[in-house]
Amino acid sequence: MAVRAVRGAVQLERDEAGHMDEQVGALLTAVLERNGLTADDLISIWFTATPDLHSDFPAAAARKLGIVDVPLICAQELDIAGAMPRVVRILAHIETDKPRDEVNHVYLGAAAALRKDIAQ
Repeated sequence: MAVRAVRGAVQLERDEAGHMDEQVGALLTAVLERNGLTADDLISIWFTATPDLHSDFPAAAARKLGIVDVPLICAQELDIAGAMPRVVRILAHIETDKPRDEVNHVYLGAAAALRKDIAQ
């Protein structure tokens, strides 16, 4: 079994805790489903949020999904002029038999514009 990294992002419509839970939950669920993973396959997840998001920690959505024994950390994304607003990004470390080129990175909704080269 290899350790791989999977990326993903979602743009929120508004800065509200419930909305963040819903959207980040959808992102994490999509990452797991599209890669044939369960929570047991997760090693750790890094979350970043753009500086305009203040309502909650993105990692709280993972805990609400039942991802309770996986190390999670949140950080603030760089504040770059002209960057897409209200974005939560993830970098998840996983255990999988998939080769690196078969890992499915997930960019939902408008966040697909961030990585057109790998967005699903």
